[in-house]
Amino acid sequence: MNQKPEKNIVLIGFMGCGKSSVAAALGRNWKMDVIEMDQMISEQQGMSIPEIFDRFGEDYFRDLETALLKNLHGRRGCVVSCGGGVPLRKENVTEMKKIGQVVLLTATPETIYSRTAGSDDRPNLKNRKSPEAIAELLEQRRPKYEAAADCIIATDGRTVPEICEELMRNLAEQ
Repeated sequence: MNQKPEKNIVLIGFMGCGKSSVAAALGRNWKMDVIEMDQMISEQQGMSIPEIFDRFGEDYFRDLETALLKNLHGRRGCVVSCGGGVPLRKENVTEMKKIGQVVLLTATPETIYSRTAGSDDRPNLKNRKSPEAIAELLEQRRPKYEAAADCIIATDGRTVPEICEELMRNLAEQ
């Protein structure tokens, strides 16, 4: 499928599942605007996500995510890469569904660990630097992720182009 999707694509999933990589590829291949929520919030606030968490707390950060989603109404031709915690708020799920089709990218705790082990910019992984700890948090979030998703795509052992191809095929069938 080489045709630009009619609806926006909203990518959700745990950190390290490939949301940013897939969003970038979709942006290039289908000439879509890419909205990286964490990057946008960081730029608007003039500080990193860990700094926002440290200075103002997680609730403040989650409020910023909700406000950003609401500001995306009316935008077309976008792929939105959500932070890992965005689907945890029911209000955010409602907003995501208003702006586009919600695609859950998944990966095993081992894959997530290997992809995030060298990163210090993920506040919710600060004290969870093992596959077991990641599995615990992932399991807590799984029901909300799955409830929000219009389709689910596993990313383990797959290239970004393979993931994009399956994603576009799934969306064309909906």
